[in-house]
Amino acid sequence: MVLNRGFTEITPTASIDVNRHGGRAKCLQRLIRLDMPVPTTVALDFATVHEVSQGKLPDMDELLGLFDASPLVSVRPSSEDPDWGGPSAILNIGMNDAAHRRLSETHGEEAATALYLRFIRSYAIHVARLDPDEFELDGPSDTKALTRALTTYEDETDEPFPQDPGAQLCEVLRSMARAWEGTTARLLREARGAPADAGLGLVVQAMAIGLGKEMSGSGVIQFVSGQTGERELHGRYLCQSQGRDALGDPDSRDVMYLAKDERGRSIEEELPHVFDDLKRYGELCRNRLREEMQIEFTLENETLYILDAVRVQRTARANLHISVQLAQDAIISEDEAVMRVPPRSLPELLHSQVDPAGRRDTVAQGIAASPGAATGKIVFSSRAAQASAAQDEPCILVRRETTPEDIRGMHAAQAVLTERGGITSHAAVIARGLGLPCVVGASDIVLDRRKKTLRTRDGRVFGEGDIITVDGTSGEALAGAAQMLEPELGEAFQTLLAWADNARDIGVRANADTPADAAKARMFAAEGIGLARTEHMFFEHDRLLAMREMIFADTPEDRRTALERIEPMQRADFRELFKIMSGLPVTIRLFDPPLHEFLPQGREGMLELADALDLPLSDVTRRIEALTEFNPMLGMRGVRLGITVPEIYEMQVRAIFEATIDANAEGGAPVVPEIMIPLVSAMREVELVKTQVDAIAAAVRVERGVDFTYRLGVMVETPRAALRASEIAQHAAFLSFGTNDLTQMTYGLSRDDAGRFMGRYVQQKVYPEDPFHMLDIEGVGELLQIGAERGRSGNPDVTLAICGEHGGNPESIAFCRKAGFDYVSCSPFRVPVARLAAAHLAISDRGIGRARVTR
Repeated sequence: MVLNRGFTEITPTASIDVNRHGGRAKCLQRLIRLDMPVPTTVALDFATVHEVSQGKLPDMDELLGLFDASPLVSVRPSSEDPDWGGPSAILNIGMNDAAHRRLSETHGEEAATALYLRFIRSYAIHVARLDPDEFELDGPSDTKALTRALTTYEDETDEPFPQDPGAQLCEVLRSMARAWEGTTARLLREARGAPADAGLGLVVQAMAIGLGKEMSGSGVIQFVSGQTGERELHGRYLCQSQGRDALGDPDSRDVMYLAKDERGRSIEEELPHVFDDLKRYGELCRNRLREEMQIEFTLENETLYILDAVRVQRTARANLHISVQLAQDAIISEDEAVMRVPPRSLPELLHSQVDPAGRRDTVAQGIAASPGAATGKIVFSSRAAQASAAQDEPCILVRRETTPEDIRGMHAAQAVLTERGGITSHAAVIARGLGLPCVVGASDIVLDRRKKTLRTRDGRVFGEGDIITVDGTSGEALAGAAQMLEPELGEAFQTLLAWADNARDIGVRANADTPADAAKARMFAAEGIGLARTEHMFFEHDRLLAMREMIFADTPEDRRTALERIEPMQRADFRELFKIMSGLPVTIRLFDPPLHEFLPQGREGMLELADALDLPLSDVTRRIEALTEFNPMLGMRGVRLGITVPEIYEMQVRAIFEATIDANAEGGAPVVPEIMIPLVSAMREVELVKTQVDAIAAAVRVERGVDFTYRLGVMVETPRAALRASEIAQHAAFLSFGTNDLTQMTYGLSRDDAGRFMGRYVQQKVYPEDPFHMLDIEGVGELLQIGAERGRSGNPDVTLAICGEHGGNPESIAFCRKAGFDYVSCSPFRVPVARLAAAHLAISDRGIGRARVTR
């Protein structure tokens, strides 16, 4: 029945709406519809509560008339989303001198006094805003304590404690409404994702008194583990208590077990009919509300009352298990199970994590660049990391910032910590590709490479060999070995992602540079390799020297001679990639970085190189100086290097084609390599490289007497390439947008240095988010849109993709689907996130969003 002034008694047929009355009110109606023993409850809608905050109160006589003649009620918040919080619940409203006398006769004087004292304290603190210390209940709940509390209230307010239940309820409602409207509460809920104008409902419920004779008390019960998601009974019951007291008094002697337990008495043994009812209500919630719920209940003189039910708090792994199990039990659909698992929760399952229940001794804070956690000994160089790995000793590579020369050290380390860098710095990108936990931009640490020490802001000094833990999920470094949780990649994980694959409508590939990366990509069911960066293969020790010999060669013939030593190794790498991917597409990017990255920078390294090449140190120094560029990332790299030093691309393309023939000779699905030209900005660049590639293909076909197929494409990472995509696409089978460099060039912003000020920029709303972390839809996104439209206009059959770090972001995938891209490519450990995010988008488009469980 709908009543005047915006409050409604919650009945099975009442007009209760989560968008008007909040989640708690709607959930209570659902419990009533399931015939659970819910005490009389009245809901105040958002508009009424707002009016209460302005001083416009409902008719208290009319409201209280819905309860007993001598009402005793509680008031609890009912926000639209329980995660938005709300003011604290207040119990026992209506307690006064007369109620105390009445309850002393029915429930005993001790119980009546405890109820009165509890209400006085709550009212004094939350309504009258008095000092909590003045109302501490540290002694027995007797007549002296009650007299003292009433006297203290009167002394502090200059008026006696209110005796009229209507007046008490008015002030409680006004206090809670104004608390919700306050600035602090608004900022807190906005931080949790609530809109600024989010409304609050309130529910007024008849008290079920958990204090009194027999086994009165309160408890909570759930039938699934919030840590693992496994079906098992959890909960607690506390005799002589109210509300959720059972959760806050772990040392109480009045605690009872729910199920039979040899350690003490239990509800199941003492009150088996109550235990059976609780189990039945739990199954009703699971099957009818389609969710695992925690039930709050009270026993008043052995009579069971259900006060509330809330969605079981759970970890990411528990949520995954619960969602899959509900679908397997046909309670929800597979699509709904997919929608109940947020894509951003998956990294917690893919990597080891610091146990949130364990001790944390944080010594450094930076940017969470690659998720997961690992423990090991500190090392300050790649050489030390490799030595540590050779002795099977886990290590953490700590650097001011990493360079391509550190790749071998990163392979050997368990995690990486850098003083400088941003979300797309070298360390961050490589670590994500390797699945290494990584924290970058930890500017509050100071490294001393000579002394091999790390000094933290609080003055502690860590030396090489000291143990630390890097938490790449939170962006922290911890002293010592932290307690860890293992990854969760079991049957439930695989089942959910299989359902996601059935739903999604955009391809997901992996960025994989090595056979080990490719194996991870297959493990995570990537549909191919969207970016294989060949330059990373050159940093192996035996190849690096040959590469340096090529750089120091004076003639094309000498360069080819040096590269001939690398070609068999490249061919073997490509053959292994093709073998692992078993006929799935493999996109190989030709050599991209500037040559100076392969040369040593310090005097010690230059001496070693001079000795290895049998050259005077002065020659080595001069050549390194000659290759130095003011802005090497905008200099002679990518296709520019391929055209001016064509021997490099010749060697790589030949290695790709010969590996293709070898892989096809082994049987299985045919291999069709995809060769990608990096850093293109003009159609003529593509024409020159295409001519070179086609010529080598013809030569290899003649030499080996075997035919093969390949696809040639372009990596679009300059704004000009996006703008001229219509003509570039005429010579390309695919366009893959490298959003890392495209963002860098569009903004004129170094991704390696942006971390120094990006936090402040985002804080001051210069940018809504770090554009290297979240794709800039308005700016870079417009270039992607232009490039896609013009590319398709020049070549309707061209394949469109993105292969930058943004490829694993749900927001980027949404943009790519809308723009008509064929696939996204991301680091192997982000492939599951991309698969799930793509499924969410497809399911949402079909109108099968997550069924809302508000409590």
